[in-house]
Amino acid sequence: MTSERPRQLSTAEERRETVLRTAIGAFAARGYWGTTTTEVAKAAGISQAYVYRLFPSKELLFTAVVEHCFVQVRAGLERAAADATGSSAEAVLRAMGDAYAQLISDNDLMLIQLHAQAAAVSESAVREAVRQGYARLVEYVRGASGGTDAQVQEFFARGMLCHLIVSMGADEMDAPWTRTLSAGIRHY
Repeated sequence: MTSERPRQLSTAEERRETVLRTAIGAFAARGYWGTTTTEVAKAAGISQAYVYRLFPSKELLFTAVVEHCFVQVRAGLERAAADATGSSAEAVLRAMGDAYAQLISDNDLMLIQLHAQAAAVSESAVREAVRQGYARLVEYVRGASGGTDAQVQEFFARGMLCHLIVSMGADEMDAPWTRTLSAGIRHY
């Protein structure tokens, strides 16, 4: 007598999460325009038709990936704000900045952000997802830190500079221009 358990089928929500995780890697590697839903389906081990059942278009799949990444960033900033060593705007922003630098050491997260910003130039749905993601993050950072508009702007500007430094490997070079860009910027 065999004791095989009946095969459990995954729910649509579990499949959706699998496709989303798979799509993050695919879009990070090849960007919005360079990634096909066929590649995502194959990597997720499902049919392309099922991908379209879960995400009716490539655009909706990519915007879901972008939104997922914004949720990850927000969660990291929330943890950092809760663990900040002080309650001043400077202390909270410093803690969130360090957490953000650690977050983007995950190349996939950073690459999704960079690809989303590039695609936002010409893809209106992606542009709206990026706008909404930043709107929520800016308001969260403002509220959690109590920082001024200038402090919040500097926080985001430093984050963008961190993207630039990490994406072009400027932190791996020792040249006057890289020292200028990297001065005071934490990255991992």
